[in-house]
Amino acid sequence: MSTVSLKDAKAGLSSYVDDAVRGEFVTITRHGKPVAALVPLAAAEVARKALGRKRASLVTYLRGFPGGDFARNSAPSRDVDL
Repeated sequence: MSTVSLKDAKAGLSSYVDDAVRGEFVTITRHGKPVAALVPLAAAEVARKALGRKRASLVTYLRGFPGGDFARNSAPSRDVDL
């Protein structure tokens, strides 16, 4: 894994892309702080799939709770004076 400044990345982009094709990760910095990365396409696809996963809803989560379904309270709601 190499780290390069944005200025150097602009000047030698094709060589850093070649590094990424070979499987290396290239971190790009701006003012000494990491801001971007060149990664192999396979790694980018894995990250995209992981970020795109839909989280289960609360209902789905509760249905998977050990102990099965909960019995619903069939009593009518109480009256409220407005």
